[in-house]
Amino acid sequence: MVEVVTFGCRLNAYESEVLKEKLKDVDNLIVINTCAVTGEAERQCRQTIRKLRRENPQAKIIVTGCSAQVSASKLAQMPEIDLILGNKEKKEIEKYIRPLPNSSKKEFVSPIDEDSACDDFMITGFEGRHKAFLQIQQGCNHRCTYCIIPFARGRNRSVPAPLIIHQIKNLLAQGFKEICLTGVDICSYEPSFSAVVREILEQIPELPCLQFGSLDPAAVDDDLINLIGKYKNIYPFFHLSIQSGDNLILKRMGRRHSREDVIALCQKIRKLRPKAEFGADFICGFPTESAEAFENTCKLVQEAGLSKLHVFPYSERNGTPAARMPQTAMEERRRRASLLRKLSKE
Repeated sequence: MVEVVTFGCRLNAYESEVLKEKLKDVDNLIVINTCAVTGEAERQCRQTIRKLRRENPQAKIIVTGCSAQVSASKLAQMPEIDLILGNKEKKEIEKYIRPLPNSSKKEFVSPIDEDSACDDFMITGFEGRHKAFLQIQQGCNHRCTYCIIPFARGRNRSVPAPLIIHQIKNLLAQGFKEICLTGVDICSYEPSFSAVVREILEQIPELPCLQFGSLDPAAVDDDLINLIGKYKNIYPFFHLSIQSGDNLILKRMGRRHSREDVIALCQKIRKLRPKAEFGADFICGFPTESAEAFENTCKLVQEAGLSKLHVFPYSERNGTPAARMPQTAMEERRRRASLLRKLSKE
């Protein structure tokens, strides 16, 4: 039996389901699908790897995902790991689970920019769930100053719309009632996110519920907003990748929206769907974030009516511009994150 341990985002959760399907006939194998969005995420991954080795001394341990992609050399030093696969190699994991005779190589990580495909890692089902996640897009062409993910996932590429339609019909035939579109940056779906949403809704009118992963506020256009108003089977909860409520910090983060854009977006959607709810991602203690800047974030939560927050203290990532900026003390980052989580609960 194979065990797949998942860290990080919904896209990783989706890909872990694909891995389970690919490896369902393999015994005594543990796959850790890692996250690299923060240094803390990578530390937790390494901690889990050590724990799993202690508990399963005879199992083969494969580490893949974003941490494997960007930190392969560090992971290769861990004796607990038998095999390291990058995000490109993850899609062909069955080729690597049995090493070549007389081969001691355990690290297979190719440059992620060499991966131009996005339609070869699809799924046929989700065990024991009523909601299915469906990858429609991979990679990111933006360069937010705090983010390592473009180096872990590569450039933006999209699953062809006909394949998305086919996958949704398959999932509905299995009894799933909720389909959530996911990816690294789904609003960058090419040629148009709103166009593929419209095609899904027009071609599959029997779809009970369509949900979205994280939305970039700068890329939610009027076409998508109008679809939200027109089609009531679009679930009225929208998770926004906001990160800060202060315009100067947003600029230093390399984000493409302002706090005013977020408020206007929530107002537009609520006008068409009065019961709509909004969640958001926020980073607390970003370099140079003053007390006033953090207060602007707290005010934005109230002004935009954001109710479900994913809050992270800022974590330096080597190789990103933000890591070279003046840093906020870690104790203060954690304090601000705690205050924002408390505000979310309230």
